[in-house]
Amino acid sequence: MITLNKKVRKQIPEPTNGMSVSKRISIRDKLLVKEVQEMNENLPATCSVNFEDPNVLSEFVLSVTPDEGYWEGGTFKFSVVVTEDYNMAPPTVKCLTRLWHPNINVNGDICLSLLRQTSIDEHGWAPTRRLKDVVWGLNSLFTDLLNFDDPLNIEAAEMYKKDKVEFHSKVREYIMDSRGKR
Repeated sequence: MITLNKKVRKQIPEPTNGMSVSKRISIRDKLLVKEVQEMNENLPATCSVNFEDPNVLSEFVLSVTPDEGYWEGGTFKFSVVVTEDYNMAPPTVKCLTRLWHPNINVNGDICLSLLRQTSIDEHGWAPTRRLKDVVWGLNSLFTDLLNFDDPLNIEAAEMYKKDKVEFHSKVREYIMDSRGKR
């Protein structure tokens, strides 16, 4: 794992006179060094994080493998991108796995208050939130934060209310399809 001291000491050549200067580290990157470590130490048992480039802490893929409920046995991947205006703004999160869920639509958009800059329920993003909160929130979409009453995927929510057996079958169908594409 990259450390803050290693990042701060990183030298870059100055193009005009060939001298090297210390690269200035952004506030976001300073926060990420600590928060990524904290996130990794507090990962739910059903989650894992993968950094394509271990030196780029602002982009990673979160995998959630629920161990209970409708989505048990599936693995769902989320792209997490921490923008330069973090921690004043939430990370950008997209679901990469096609799934049947009332709070995640077919385009991968996610309905989770925590990921909103402003929220009417007062559970939106705040500068006091951390990456571990995002991970726990996404993990909880498969259990206690599952919301059929305020859906993003209206068709999934209506199917659940009308016929839970059909809903469960559709969820399983999507899980089986996602396994075949790996």
